[in-house]
Order: sequence, then structure tokens, then C-alpha cells
Amino acid sequence: MTISQQHVDAALDAACRVARQIGVPMNVAVLDNAAHLKAFVRMDGSLLGSIDIALGKARTAALFGMATEAVGEFCKPGGTSPGLDQTNGGLVVFAGGIPFHAPDGTFLGAVGVSGGAVSQDLQVAQAAAAAASSI
Repeated sequence: MTISQQHVDAALDAACRVARQIGVPMNVAVLDNAAHLKAFVRMDGSLLGSIDIALGKARTAALFGMATEAVGEFCKPGGTSPGLDQTNGGLVVFAGGIPFHAPDGTFLGAVGVSGGAVSQDLQVAQAAAAAASSI
């Protein structure tokens, strides 16, 4: 199974709905399981500097198959892989990037969200990943 437009639409719809509910315009990137861009939304009023961050979060989650903050644990001082965040052209290792899977467990891709506080980015990314995973 590969990521479909239906997965992408569900993720983007959920992300934009939650972003509107919390009153924070977001940049949302959806990548396939090979870390290639499938879709991107820049909500009206979202921060320009967050475009690259959203893409980076989605890419990090797709490359490692785990949430960006989990990758960040490896990079911390005293972690098992200091400097990991400097690999692969630079990783974004704080919350807001989440991989998602089909109901059968097949890895489909990842979403990356940026534009608010880290906790807001995570909230929106979780909604997007959950929606995409439910297809």
C-alpha cells in the first residue's frame, strides 16, 4: 500500500481544522514513505520561516520512521547519537513531525507542522497523522 490522495486530504483537512480551532495558522507538509513531498499547505497568515521547518519535520519523521522529538532524544547531550541532527542535510528534532501508517501497519509517510508553539505544532500534527492513519 502506498500513500493515496485520500490519505493526504484527510491529513490536511484535519491539520487545518485543528489549526483553525486553536487560532494558529500553520504550514503543513505531507511526505510519502520515501520522504518525497506529496502535498503542502501554507495557511493564510502562517509564518514564512516555518515553511522550511514543517518540511524538515516531515522529512525527519519519514527518514527515521519516528516522531521528531523521539529522534531528538538521540541527539541530546549525553544521548546515544550526538550530532545526529547534523546528518541527512540537517534534521529537525523537536515536536511536530509524525510518521503515519495504514491500519495494517504499513508505513505510508509523515506529516510535519510548524507555525505555532511546539506544543501547538504537535497537537496539529497528531490530528493530521491520526486522520491519515484511519483511511
